[in-house]
Amino acid sequence: MPPSANRKRRPSAATATNKRRRRVSSSSAAAASESSDVSSSGSLLPGDLVCLIGWRALAGDLRDYVRLRAVCREWRSATVSPRGRGLQDPSFHPRRWMMLPEGHGIHPGHRKLGGYIRFINLSTGAIVRVRLPLFSNHCVLDSVDGILLLQRDEDTVVRLLHPFTGDIVDLPPLATLITGLTPTQMKMFSWNVLRTVGATSFSVSADGVVTAMIGLFKLGRVACATTMDQQWRLSTWSISNGWRPLSFQGKMYTLHTPTNGSELQIFQIDLPGPGEKDFDRILCHLAAPKLIATCLAGKPRRPFYYLAECDSEILVISRYLTGSLDVEVYRLSDIILDRIVPVTSIGGNALFVEERVLSVSSRVHPTIVGDSVVHLHCKEFYLGHYQLATGTWLPTADGCARDGVPSPCSLIYHIFTCCYRPTWNKGGLLYQGNVQPSWKVKRKWREGLSMIWNTSIVTNL
Repeated sequence: MPPSANRKRRPSAATATNKRRRRVSSSSAAAASESSDVSSSGSLLPGDLVCLIGWRALAGDLRDYVRLRAVCREWRSATVSPRGRGLQDPSFHPRRWMMLPEGHGIHPGHRKLGGYIRFINLSTGAIVRVRLPLFSNHCVLDSVDGILLLQRDEDTVVRLLHPFTGDIVDLPPLATLITGLTPTQMKMFSWNVLRTVGATSFSVSADGVVTAMIGLFKLGRVACATTMDQQWRLSTWSISNGWRPLSFQGKMYTLHTPTNGSELQIFQIDLPGPGEKDFDRILCHLAAPKLIATCLAGKPRRPFYYLAECDSEILVISRYLTGSLDVEVYRLSDIILDRIVPVTSIGGNALFVEERVLSVSSRVHPTIVGDSVVHLHCKEFYLGHYQLATGTWLPTADGCARDGVPSPCSLIYHIFTCCYRPTWNKGGLLYQGNVQPSWKVKRKWREGLSMIWNTSIVTNL
């Protein structure tokens, strides 16, 4: 018998293709059967029970609620769709989600991202990618409860965007703030003054009108507007531009130290209410800030103070930049009751402190230590955490910030950059390159030109 007769005959290409088709068909059938089983099981649950489960899931995270609705048609029909309600109903706000900077100047809208943007959950560390093509002509100014505050390039219209539902509302153009500046402010004007937003708060009325309030840190003023207005209104009073304001549950909180520096004052700014009439429209009215707490400032050394939100309460952070570099954290509720006692536990979270403060769970990254404050060590120039219970410093991430952190770097630096808006919104990373990066694209719209050009925008509105 010839040797070739002992060899197994190889199947023809057509036979192999048919086998592959049968395998694919079997897999598809199995998947369809499994999907049918899930759908059948889902249909056995009463609609009111599915609705209850949905609200429980939503209390944890919006993405869990979306996944629950994706299980089957019956569950979708038994639960409320978040689309169209993402801004109006606070239950659907993407709480604890933050836009994650990519680094290397790959800003939102960069061609390398293909229209996608990544977001990180500060409680779980989950990262999702969302397609948001509108960033080709928008830039980010701020975020509040996961809602993004945007500026449209061509006309400086301010917009609120829900990144997961796509819901969006329009507010008046940022350029309308120019008309409210004093002659002295006009002489010193730059677009950077109006785009440096320290905090954002907003609310929605029963008839769907959105009222927004933004703290203009460099201007030392608060601006308000509604979706029914044609322009922003500036507060007649000022806020301290030495401390960043905090947005919390629809209100704004700010710090102030009198000229003698003997005490620290904490003010609450409520959302605007209806004011005077103007051409049959009710303009929003900003009431003066209310003093809610006073405590003695640090002596003889005066610390830097910050306000932070952590586990649904406001914390006051005092941080010394010289000497022992101590950090102390107080509850605002204790200060109001005149109990000035520092806390050593903040629920296993870490407070990332920079231009703004973010509360990050220790579950997000292995090197994040709970009950600590993360910021730059002012003497040794490393990003470290200060443990509140022991008063000791330890590095949080590798690399010395003095000469720039090499790339690729730890996720910690990406999260920490979220605390510094001028770098965060341009896709950069802190301690890599310029601390105050400029826009590489759309400079005409995002950095502004001359006052003549700015005035022409206001005139044409």
